[in-house]
Amino acid sequence: MSRNLPLPFLPVPPNEYSQDHFAEVIRALSVYMQNERNPGEGRNTFTVFTDLQTDDVGLEPGSVFNHGGYLKVSEINSPHVQGSSATGTVGSVTVSTP
Repeated sequence: MSRNLPLPFLPVPPNEYSQDHFAEVIRALSVYMQNERNPGEGRNTFTVFTDLQTDDVGLEPGSVFNHGGYLKVSEINSPHVQGSSATGTVGSVTVSTP
């Protein structure tokens, strides 16, 4: 199982038939079958994301956000900072007309 679900505990059988033991085995198998039928978290055939953040500020790693129309996943080593901008000047220009 790839969903990190624990395998059910199967009890050790007694020397003679026991109705309680049989009920424990049935319960464990029922839990196993129920887990197998459940697709788990995040397995979807259709998903709509509304009002996503446009940066990863305050998000935990693995969270999704919208960055320029692309769905991105927040990573610790690849930040998308909020409101970054810069301005600068180089020298001056003088315009003279004859």
